[in-house]
Amino acid sequence: MKSISTNPFLITGYQGPDYFCDREKETASLMSALKNGRNITLISPRRMGKTGLIKNVFYYIQKENKSAAYFYLDIFSTQNLQEFVSLLGRSVLGKLDTLSQSTLKSLFSFFKSCRPVIGADEITGMPSVTLDFIPERSEETLKEIFTYLNQSGVECYIAIDEFQQIMEYPEKGVEGLLRSYIQFTPNVHFIFSGSKKHLMESIFFSIKRPFYQSTQKLFLAPIPYTPYREFAKKLFDERKKTLQENIFHEIYQSVKGHTWYMQYLLNRLYSLPQQTPTIELLHTLIQEIIQEEEYTYQTYFQFLTSNQIQLLKAIAKEEIVNEINSATFIKKYDLKGASSINVALKSLINKEFVLKEQQGYIVYDRFLAIWLKGLV
Repeated sequence: MKSISTNPFLITGYQGPDYFCDREKETASLMSALKNGRNITLISPRRMGKTGLIKNVFYYIQKENKSAAYFYLDIFSTQNLQEFVSLLGRSVLGKLDTLSQSTLKSLFSFFKSCRPVIGADEITGMPSVTLDFIPERSEETLKEIFTYLNQSGVECYIAIDEFQQIMEYPEKGVEGLLRSYIQFTPNVHFIFSGSKKHLMESIFFSIKRPFYQSTQKLFLAPIPYTPYREFAKKLFDERKKTLQENIFHEIYQSVKGHTWYMQYLLNRLYSLPQQTPTIELLHTLIQEIIQEEEYTYQTYFQFLTSNQIQLLKAIAKEEIVNEINSATFIKKYDLKGASSINVALKSLINKEFVLKEQQGYIVYDRFLAIWLKGLV
């Protein structure tokens, strides 16, 4: 698979293993689980590279099993069970076989709760199938989709991204409904991925929930320094450019190895005309990026209280805060009492301005953190 971009540091999409950094252990772990009938729960902060990892896993499994079918669904924008069923149906129907007349006839006779509609894909122009169904019969349609998958006999791999979104659906019992169908489709293997850790944990870690102990878990951390440095240096070297050690070190430290921000900085650095970028050029580049985003960051303040802004600045200045209610931290940044901090912190986490990691609390957006540090 060759890159279609002149810049090897991708910030969107997947173009093969040559442009995908490391994750060898994670890829091997996911492949082993899926090929041995274990579904996966993949939990990762936003922009840490979980979608790329999923595509990388699918790439390698497909090399081994070309007859299998692979589906990636991002359900973040779905608001209810009807929209979930519609997206799932659009993704899988007609993809397990060619859309011949006999196949179409089979589809029409198979689905009783809805009507398959034949159309053309907006991008490829190829025939596609959507479902015209009654919202009140969404559960029946969902059951028919799973039966269709099961009876196809095709080995299927389905990744459902932002899976925690099902908790926002107004319908009751969606988790139990999905679990009841999934456990009876042995030819279909699932990756349930999500970026909201506390919600994903409540779905898969709570003994009272249907998905409890139904999957193998994987938490995605930043790519380690050394393999990322070797990956970046190789891509620079191959194109007669030089990435000095101190430059890469500065990039990695400034965004704490967070994948998308790493890729974005490397992408911008690579695009400079200089064959050997200097540390001064890197600092100028970072300031340019921050200036480009400054208006957006300023608008964030319109939606935050003064307590939330003050706490966000303090966390950014510290880079990581372990004891958020400590007297030392409160006094240093002239914050209000612990109760006010906890209220502000809860809101910042819910709004995804702050992320709770194992080591402590950090500002989620790494570029926003750099901008905030300049305000303190």
